[in-house]
Amino acid sequence: MNGNAEPGRARAWRPDTTTARQQLAALLDGVAAGRYPPPDGGVTILPQPSPRDCGVIAFTAHSVVFADADPAWVRGQLPPGDLSGPLLPSFLQALCAKTGRRASSTDMLVAAAPLPGPPQLALAPDHPFGHPRAMRAQRCRDDIQVFQTPGGIVLIGRGVAGRWEVAVEVEPGYRGKGLGRELAAAARHLVPENQPLWAQIAPGNAASVHAFLAAGYRPAGAEVLLLRT
Repeated sequence: MNGNAEPGRARAWRPDTTTARQQLAALLDGVAAGRYPPPDGGVTILPQPSPRDCGVIAFTAHSVVFADADPAWVRGQLPPGDLSGPLLPSFLQALCAKTGRRASSTDMLVAAAPLPGPPQLALAPDHPFGHPRAMRAQRCRDDIQVFQTPGGIVLIGRGVAGRWEVAVEVEPGYRGKGLGRELAAAARHLVPENQPLWAQIAPGNAASVHAFLAAGYRPAGAEVLLLRT
């Protein structure tokens, strides 16, 4: 809040980011462990955990909006009683206009626990700037690491609220042979102990959805990130 406001005058809202990252990280860690927000039709509104991270995550009958916007304004944009409200195009458009951002796609959000030891798939470290996918990942992740194997790459990095995130890519000639599943499974060996691993998947990419589920990832919710323009 603005401590310099004059007496008797409404104080301007300011985001308090001192605990936003910890709050969102704790919520995500709980979901990864199977502890979801209550399915009460509610919406949790948090400040952005970083200047980069802004968006909406929808769980079962409960959504989380993390954006540097007045919570009262956010609630005023949501249609009452609509569980899908935070993911509606009308709300996302209003939030983008408010924050000066653009919405990315609505992705399926999945999570998996880390696995001990080295991956069964032989992987070689690669330079994080050597692949277009890694270059794109620079916009939404930190500490990016890239590993390659014949026919594919696996990328891990720190994303929303510092969570570990993974993306994989399989070359056309190697698709349909299970390499996507092997890459997704291998990634679970590449993150620190006790750190869950997350992935965002386009729902229409059935091959990728099947690969991650076969590699032991569990559906957690849906997510839209608002990207800086």
